[in-house]
Amino acid sequence: MVLWLAIAGFGLLLSGPLKGWNRSESALNRSLQDTRDRTWDSVTALWSHLGNTEIIIGVCVVAVVVVWWRTRRWWFALIPALAISLQATIFVTASSVIGRARPDVPHLDPAPPTSSYPSGHVGASVALYGSFAIMATTIKRAWLRRTVIGVCSVIPVLVAYARLYRGMHHLSDVVVGAINGLACAGLAAACLVNRRGDATKTSQSPRP
Repeated sequence: MVLWLAIAGFGLLLSGPLKGWNRSESALNRSLQDTRDRTWDSVTALWSHLGNTEIIIGVCVVAVVVVWWRTRRWWFALIPALAISLQATIFVTASSVIGRARPDVPHLDPAPPTSSYPSGHVGASVALYGSFAIMATTIKRAWLRRTVIGVCSVIPVLVAYARLYRGMHHLSDVVVGAINGLACAGLAAACLVNRRGDATKTSQSPRP
């Protein structure tokens, strides 16, 4: 609730007292528009698709199944699923309240019915891959742990750049979307791991 209030509150500021900020953010979108060419249009299209709802859900389902199978810990495997669910709930409700228009530049992707603020693509990718990075801290092999965390850290950055390049979001939309995703990943991990830990302690405590 606190996270939603913070995101919605900042969005109202952007739509009200800080509305002049849109001009400086639009300058960034226009400068990125000037760098467009066929190659980068194609590359960023791929990066942008990584944050699409169907891709996020598909990767999440596969990851949950594989982690559950490998670890036999359902509460651990469900961390990314809870993270993207929390992120989506906050994103959809905040977006409907704020209703911010997208940048005033040509859009290279179809505009979804939700508003520009916050970025759902960035929020979802940060929530998903941020969850993977958190889970990867339990990997014992150092090289594998670092590789997984590194890859999971880079993917949301690519999505964020693509959404800016393709004219779909303002910079503040992307930043707040990333904050939303990261917070939801942390909340999901804390909720499921701590809950399971409490349950384990209770079951192992001696009965009077």
